[in-house]
Amino acid sequence: MSKKVKQSETLKCIRPNAAGIDIASQMHYVAIPEGRDSACIRKFGAFTEDLHEMARWLQSCGIETIAMESTGVYWIQAYLILEEYGFDVFLVNARHLKNVSGRKSDVEDSRWLQQLHSYGLLNKSFQPESLTRELRSYMRQRKNLTRGYSTQVQLMQKAFDQMNIKLHTVLSDITGKSGMSIIKAILAGQRDAAQLAQLADKGVKASREEIIRSLEGIWREDNLFELQQAYELYEVYFEKIKACDVRIESVLKQMLDSTGRDIEQIKRGQVSGKNKFRFNATQYLVSLTGVRLTDIFGISELSVTEILSETGTDMTKWPTEKHFTSWLNLAPNTCISGGKNLRSRPLKKKNHAGQSFLLAASTLKAGNNWLGEFYRRIKAKSGAPTAIKATARKLAIIFYRMLRDKKEFSPLPLDEYNHYFKERRIKYVDKQAAKYGFRLVPIDSVS
Repeated sequence: MSKKVKQSETLKCIRPNAAGIDIASQMHYVAIPEGRDSACIRKFGAFTEDLHEMARWLQSCGIETIAMESTGVYWIQAYLILEEYGFDVFLVNARHLKNVSGRKSDVEDSRWLQQLHSYGLLNKSFQPESLTRELRSYMRQRKNLTRGYSTQVQLMQKAFDQMNIKLHTVLSDITGKSGMSIIKAILAGQRDAAQLAQLADKGVKASREEIIRSLEGIWREDNLFELQQAYELYEVYFEKIKACDVRIESVLKQMLDSTGRDIEQIKRGQVSGKNKFRFNATQYLVSLTGVRLTDIFGISELSVTEILSETGTDMTKWPTEKHFTSWLNLAPNTCISGGKNLRSRPLKKKNHAGQSFLLAASTLKAGNNWLGEFYRRIKAKSGAPTAIKATARKLAIIFYRMLRDKKEFSPLPLDEYNHYFKERRIKYVDKQAAKYGFRLVPIDSVS
């Protein structure tokens, strides 16, 4: 019979000056160790004055570190104010705490947080520094505006379809130079298809007759009103995105100034696509990171800025690339039971940086490079979703290594990659044949 081990010998209090806070929308419950005050659990309001009062009370009680749940957006201001007062704040994933039965009240939650934190059983969620957080806010706002921008384009297309105007069949983008000229003329009252067709740019591949036929439709007032509303909102979103770009450039300049580096002059070609910055972000990114992350296949300057706004430029926050890909939710979530690997199921969590890598990976399906070949090989074996995630993980590892080691992107030649995979495949088949008493023989030796 094994000797019983006391709990005090297995769990040691490593943070005696720890507190726990249960966050809510209107009030916060704060728990501190016994004997620090007449009441070891207090309730504070969510107003700014109440948050400062809470911070002063915690200081008077000798608290040094605090654990709180990441509940909605209600934790943000409490987190920032407590940081200003010099506390070491642990933002804890609520998923790690909700599996314990019997602790469902706010008071019990705060006490449970304090106890777990004092024993060192809670992990701190990653939070970037102030300028990176500001950049993150602008980038997320820009992404939301881009979604609204795209919605208005779809609504303009819908209005055209309802009037049987087939402009999208002759123009690849109705928001291009030709498309916008035609839309403005229609909203100004022009209905003659021949006159509208003259507004198309000379570079349009469709013939003038095809353009005229596509512009012959049924001009309904209700659909024209929908088109006008969508167009006006499209213009508003476009201007708001430009305003976001001004703020993003300003923050990138501040981040660069804080490092004491100068902007590198970089020559580059014209970037295609509507959703791009209105300034040369590559200059700032290269000077800020020391490497050209935009050289990675599928990664644009917009993708790099989105990722850096979530992660910052310091990769030491993640000890290894495995930690980084796990944080991005790009690593396999394999469960092991009874010595066997169970089915891997992705975690239901959203990581904005991980989403950027997934989007970049989806553009490589036709890429003439080793990552494109890797994507197609995994897709043939396991399907597109698995291939996108596996390729995104490869991109994240390359991104991590470049930023950590300050080494430029050195892609593997496609022929070398194919040869390497072929050798691995031959080795595997040879091993399988040996199990059944066979041996692979080259065709040349047989003849």
